[in-house]
Amino acid sequence: MNTTPIIALSLVGQLDLLKHLYAEVMIPEAVRAEILAGGRRAGAAELEERTWIQVVPVDDLARAQLLSDLDRGEAEVIALAQERNVGLVLLDERLARRHAERLGLNVTGTLGVLLRAKRAGLISQVGPVARQLQAAGIWIQQDVVQRLLELAGE
Repeated sequence: MNTTPIIALSLVGQLDLLKHLYAEVMIPEAVRAEILAGGRRAGAAELEERTWIQVVPVDDLARAQLLSDLDRGEAEVIALAQERNVGLVLLDERLARRHAERLGLNVTGTLGVLLRAKRAGLISQVGPVARQLQAAGIWIQQDVVQRLLELAGE
């Protein structure tokens, strides 16, 4: 999982959805460092409190360095996913998602987490949460929100 989903879900008080939806939640050290470098911003305290989010080192940093057009956190997420053969990668940025998909990884994003949470009965609607994300400064294209609402039956 990359930095943006942690910050976004923290902003709207929904970070714990990850614990309920996924057997394991791992982040590489670069993601942890990015979040904590922001000081008191959303996600920092939440990350420190959530012991179920595992910080896992990337064994082959050269693999991450091959993705030089991504930031370090995104590159390490993809490298870690390949090393650990994970079933799903959580990335929001379009270029990182493209790289991950090209490498054969299954990808979802923050909105995909919300949709899965609704289907699992953990939240009643995705629309209000998506609007909270937008109000908190998370940029989401309106056509993406509309598609999310259609998939959620809202």
